[in-house]
Amino acid sequence: MNESRRGFVKKAALVSAVATVGVVGVHASSSGSKSTNGVVKGKSPKKEMTYTKTQAWEDYYKSAM
Repeated sequence: MNESRRGFVKKAALVSAVATVGVVGVHASSSGSKSTNGVVKGKSPKKEMTYTKTQAWEDYYKSAM
């Protein structure tokens, strides 16, 4: 009985490992073709927001120091 349990555990581990490799492979191949590296694409003009000095930022910097 102990041998049958051991055989079942080995088979279950092997099947789960193969399934995990398959899922990771499918996910990597499907997401690789759509990679934009965080760049937003579109036709509308994009406004670049940089740092503007506000009271909220001043309070944040004072509390961080």
